[in-house]
Amino acid sequence: MRKEFLRRHARICLLAAAAVLASPAIGLAEPTADTIAVNVDQAKLVRLPGKVATIVVGNPLIADVTLQPGGMIVVTGKGYGATNFIALDRGGEILVDRQIQVEGPSDRLVTVYRGVERESYSCLPICQRRVTLGDSDGYFSATMSQAGTLSGNASGSGAAAAKTN
Repeated sequence: MRKEFLRRHARICLLAAAAVLASPAIGLAEPTADTIAVNVDQAKLVRLPGKVATIVVGNPLIADVTLQPGGMIVVTGKGYGATNFIALDRGGEILVDRQIQVEGPSDRLVTVYRGVERESYSCLPICQRRVTLGDSDGYFSATMSQAGTLSGNASGSGAAAAKTN
């Protein structure tokens, strides 16, 4: 009797697990028409109605919203997650209250784990280092240092320093 109960219980658990694995989208929030979806480190232009005077962002660590002339805003993904923004007119009336969903990169991202250390690469078609939130501290710092040096050299400050040596 007990063995039959255990078999039946195991069968039910197996069917439940199969159902969950067969539909991985269960429990994931799909963006609605009012949600602005943007990738980390990318920007999106959005036109707003009315005369917007002030923009308030719920969590500026997740997204940045910049007001442009002509009722346009630039939404920039800064960190993974969801936040909102509210657009107000000069009288303080709410014109827009929308959600912003910041998602992972859409390019051909390859993630390499060396033990617990994580590194990210963009592979289009050759793999190049990229900095992604969640990369290990050493990899992140080394990549940012190289990018800063390259940027400094490209802008001329590195070339001027090299001439004085």
